[in-house]
Amino acid sequence: MTTFTIDNDKNITAFASAEEAAAAASVSPLSTVSFSSQSELLDLLAVWPAEQVVAIWNSIPGVKAVERFKSAKAAASRIWERIQGLGEAAKPEEKPAKSKAAKKAKGGAQAAKGAPAKGKASKKTTAAKSAPKGKKAAKANESAGPREGSKTAQVVAMLQRKNGATLAEIMAKMGWQKHTVRGFMAGAMKKAGYTVESFKPEGGERTYRINA
Repeated sequence: MTTFTIDNDKNITAFASAEEAAAAASVSPLSTVSFSSQSELLDLLAVWPAEQVVAIWNSIPGVKAVERFKSAKAAASRIWERIQGLGEAAKPEEKPAKSKAAKKAKGGAQAAKGAPAKGKASKKTTAAKSAPKGKKAAKANESAGPREGSKTAQVVAMLQRKNGATLAEIMAKMGWQKHTVRGFMAGAMKKAGYTVESFKPEGGERTYRINA
């Protein structure tokens, strides 16, 4: 279930699960609160000052700023509806589905297994023998890392540099907000198998780097 967090800067971040949200909160320099439903969000907003609720709404990218809400219930409804699209960056990239040609090749291999060795069947047998090679090649491609040109591949390239990449550099390169970068590090990068180190040099900016 998608879990959202709100930090001290009033930023809302989406995570694929409560576990990922907790993991991100443990390394974040800012304390956070979490919720996974509109009713849980309402429980939070109902006890917060009105100006804080307004600040949370106004921090969401692309919204029209407001000065007040009629009620906490109205605010919860609008905020919940608006943040449903925030989880996209945190989702792991889906592996491409097997093509119809690959499925046909597999079917041909099974059919050739019990076919006579003579005549046209011999061609199917030859195709069947070559089928495992294609399967091995597919596995090799899957283990080679993120798809070239994908968001994950671009971020990985930045984080693999000797000094990693600062939060500002990633935001500028990908066109993301702060909360999107944090969600991506705790969600997509973790699911892709990368261990990301987050640190802030004295007097410097928060920096992310992939541990070798």
